[in-house]
Amino acid sequence: MSGDDARLRAWAYLAAVAEPPCAPLIALAERIGPEDAAQLIRARRLPAGGLLEATEARAGIDTAAEDLQTCAKIGARLVTRDDDDWPAWSLLALDRAGSAARAGAPLALWVRGPGPLTGLGDRAVSVVGSRAASSYGDYVAGRLSGELAARDRAVLSGGAYGIDGAAHRGALAAGGSTAAILACGIDRDYPSGHAGLLAEIARTGLVITEYAPGTTAAKYRFLTRNRLVAALAGAVVVVEAGRRSGAANTAAWARGLGRPLGAVPGPVTSATSVGCHQLIADGEAALVTDADAVLALIEPDGHDNHRPSAPRPLDGLAPDQLKVIEALPARGALGIDEIAFVSGLPTAGVRAALARLEVEGLIDGASGRWSLRPAAP
Repeated sequence: MSGDDARLRAWAYLAAVAEPPCAPLIALAERIGPEDAAQLIRARRLPAGGLLEATEARAGIDTAAEDLQTCAKIGARLVTRDDDDWPAWSLLALDRAGSAARAGAPLALWVRGPGPLTGLGDRAVSVVGSRAASSYGDYVAGRLSGELAARDRAVLSGGAYGIDGAAHRGALAAGGSTAAILACGIDRDYPSGHAGLLAEIARTGLVITEYAPGTTAAKYRFLTRNRLVAALAGAVVVVEAGRRSGAANTAAWARGLGRPLGAVPGPVTSATSVGCHQLIADGEAALVTDADAVLALIEPDGHDNHRPSAPRPLDGLAPDQLKVIEALPARGALGIDEIAFVSGLPTAGVRAALARLEVEGLIDGASGRWSLRPAAP
């Protein structure tokens, strides 16, 4: 076995030996290297507490070779801190998150798909929401993700039913890139009903997890996974969320990691939009309705969220001209004295305004009476 193979097997062993995130394990591997760290853990030559306890249940179980073989069979790979594709910049915020529960960067990432991990970051947007999505939520998530994909943005989500699935499908339909971040092993399709969707994502984008092959999904792992959904993107958008939901948890991670956060408003009668409305009302999330608003979160100094409206016929008129226009009835015509009375302008001012308005083609004058010109069909 070559040195590179031995080192990769050591990383694979470490990636499975403790439940992530495990900051002491990462610190040990970076200090003495993954091979020596794996040897110390197997031999139980560790100080009491901390890492010794975190690795106690799995230290004697080494499935690294089998895990790497499983990856090879399904076209997956283990990306470690040795690799150029390690998304160090995106994950730096997790290392700075301190002692928050489930904080800390992953030790390694199991990845399926051709896309580069380093191609995410500021180029990516996480679109998340309720599993029990409404038809409105599904539509908005799909449309928004399609718009983002059309702007060359990668769309991240969790691969679940509801908003996650709609977000992935919207990006794929637009011919864009999308990534699913799982709370189980890379060899597991969770939920099973999304096996086809996950395969399509892996064909052109990325399926990502920090959990070794064979790891089953669990509630606490979803909550741990959510920090990666926030960290690996340049912004997070919540399309639908209940008062207490996984999407709300991801939103909390976005705020904690300093990622821009947007929320989509929904019907005031919808239980699945309560969380979004609360985020907006509390000033924790910006109200977003389309890709322009989302891109403005990522590029606040370089993206104009306010698209110019089409010019209107009355744009650019002087104040006296506007007063004369507003004095004319929707139907019928008025004489100059009548217009002066309604507008409050002197007769000379009315004459001057009428002359300009007639040149602009906004009014018609006949026999000393003036009327609005009908709008062109």
